[in-house]
Amino acid sequence: MEITVFNDLDTLYKKAADTFVELAGESIAEKGRFTVALSGGSSPKAIFSLLATAEYSQKVEWGKVFFFWVDERWVPLNDEKSNAKMTFETLLHRVPVNGDQIFPMYKEGTEPEEYAKEYEKQIRKILGEEGVFDFILLGMGDDGHTASLFPGEKVLEEKEKWVDAYYLRPQEMFRITLTAPVINKAENILVVAFGESKKHALNEVVNGKYNPQLYPLQLIRPKEGFMFFTDEKAKG
Repeated sequence: MEITVFNDLDTLYKKAADTFVELAGESIAEKGRFTVALSGGSSPKAIFSLLATAEYSQKVEWGKVFFFWVDERWVPLNDEKSNAKMTFETLLHRVPVNGDQIFPMYKEGTEPEEYAKEYEKQIRKILGEEGVFDFILLGMGDDGHTASLFPGEKVLEEKEKWVDAYYLRPQEMFRITLTAPVINKAENILVVAFGESKKHALNEVVNGKYNPQLYPLQLIRPKEGFMFFTDEKAKG
């Protein structure tokens, strides 16, 4: 894991946006497309807003970008809790991306467990049987979770499925998520986590004993292309 510590969040967000643009250019030049899986939260929101500005948006061939999500709360796409809603408002409605290249992690009238299977089929259709995303953007919670891989949940033990859905009792709602096996295949992964509240979990993830049931981000161990952007408050 390559950890970069930033002095201020504006610089961090700009570096994350620069990374997206750079990887998009490389992937499109090499493969003719850029496949990404995005997260929700305040950090991605700031990054997406930057990417939608004229300074950044003109640097990306949006018609060649395929958008998936890392995880989602099982709520309608117009719900304020929806990661997809936030991404549409801050980025996807503001750049010329093709609608048929956007794959929200929710479908009306479908059970979450069934849609998890359907979502995996969508990934396989676009990415092929290898399932290698060009870029995945992750966050980390104060408890060390990433995506909807929460401490102590059975999903942490998944070895075969690329997508899983389950009822998260502490939040009293269903979650749908990419699993560690498919996340770890990605060519590039960027984790963004900062602030005093993340200090303990980050230290345990990086320096602590391997215990992914307690700190799920430890499950994310790609062979290469693993970046972590943080700040002094979290890194300590």
